[in-house]
Amino acid sequence: MTASPPQPDSFEAASTELEAIVVAMEAGKMTLEASLSAYKRGVELLHYCQTTLQNAQQQIRVLEADMLKDFSTSGIDER
Repeated sequence: MTASPPQPDSFEAASTELEAIVVAMEAGKMTLEASLSAYKRGVELLHYCQTTLQNAQQQIRVLEADMLKDFSTSGIDER
């Protein structure tokens, strides 16, 4: 049984690895088995990137909601 590749350290690391996989697959010089393995890893990396982006978007929504509350109650002088 083969151990699964480690989880990427960051979004940028996952993106870089995913780009390298795409380039290697597009070169067309991989065996079928290597292509399937690379495809599987690519799907894992894509899922990691999508999840990371969704989490970041959620954090931005929360931060924006807090900022909007602060602005509406800050007592800005409207002239």
